[in-house]
Amino acid sequence: MTSDIEVQKLSIYDHILFILITFIYWFSLYIYVPVFVSYLDYLGGTYTLVGFIVGSYGIMQILLRLPVGVVSDRLQIRKPFVIAGLVTGVISCLGFALTESIEFALVSRFISGITASMWVAFTVLYASYFKQEDTTRAMGNVQFITVASQLISMGLSGYLVTQWGWKSPFWIGGFVGILGILLALRIKESKKKTENKKIKMSELNEVLKEPTVLKAAILSALAHAVLFITMFGFTPDYALKIGASKDSLIYLVFSFMVPHAIAPIITGRYLAGNFQKWKILVVGFCGSCVFSVIIPFINNLEVLYLTQAVNGFAQGMTIPLLMGMAIQTIPNRKRATAMGLFQAVYAIGIFLGPFISGVFSGEGTFLPVFLTAGAAGLIGMFLSLTWGYQHSPLSKKKIESM
Repeated sequence: MTSDIEVQKLSIYDHILFILITFIYWFSLYIYVPVFVSYLDYLGGTYTLVGFIVGSYGIMQILLRLPVGVVSDRLQIRKPFVIAGLVTGVISCLGFALTESIEFALVSRFISGITASMWVAFTVLYASYFKQEDTTRAMGNVQFITVASQLISMGLSGYLVTQWGWKSPFWIGGFVGILGILLALRIKESKKKTENKKIKMSELNEVLKEPTVLKAAILSALAHAVLFITMFGFTPDYALKIGASKDSLIYLVFSFMVPHAIAPIITGRYLAGNFQKWKILVVGFCGSCVFSVIIPFINNLEVLYLTQAVNGFAQGMTIPLLMGMAIQTIPNRKRATAMGLFQAVYAIGIFLGPFISGVFSGEGTFLPVFLTAGAAGLIGMFLSLTWGYQHSPLSKKKIESM
């Protein structure tokens, strides 16, 4: 039996197992991303339909992430949702692999959105492996594994299609996902004694009104809008425009994603402990703004790679920090609701960022696309400045003196 403040002891094996499962989860989701739009073109999808199919991934997250968090907290369980995420990931990949129609592609993409919605349980379960004050570090670790998995899977995608055809990424994603399901059966949940009691809806309503959660969610929506406009959106297309070949896009992927993977570790382990979090966010959003806006003014691939390395690092500073802020002050038994709200709101950025930019892209110019990304970064910077000032000792002294 554990006390109210003790957490079930977990071995290094438990941590490594969770990290491996997380890697597999994102691998099966991103193995086909770089070639997905081209695959939909191959199936005969119109521009509008292709955009809707790609965006449906974000739509499902908007709809499901908060309910998943609420149900997880009400039942006080995380593991079944982790397994459900891996199972739906396999179904999605095999759906793509076994069919060859635009209609089934839409259904399979919707299912992948369900997979991504289960990320709520992953993040909260892993955070429970750490002390409350180490939440930002835990989220930094998770973000590093996420980006590392995305980097490796996206790097393999083009090679797999070249060697074995359109279906190969889907088959590999499905089989790797099956391995993840088998491993997830051995995963442990870390629970406190006081958390065995099921939570009341009135308690969850309090979480939905928590100012820090809402602020972190809004900022994360802006951060994800920038990410899905740039590296997960139009930056590769711009690189092709200025002379990159499809094979050489791997250099752009690595130049952005490697710093993007390193930044969460540096932020979680070093920066967050030595600097005010709001100041780190200001720097991150500022870098995202500047190095997104300059993209359409660059005509040299080497310069593009260099600037996007800085952009990748800047964007990598904000996302794990915001994840940690969203749940750090929330009791573990209510964290899935907080994370569900947080992730549902930032999924709006995943959908609206590329959608709005896609409208501008249809006009045949990249300038307004990256100005949109820069505007999102600029708004994030000013909100971080404003909210950071409200949390500063100087602001509190002024309020007390009034």
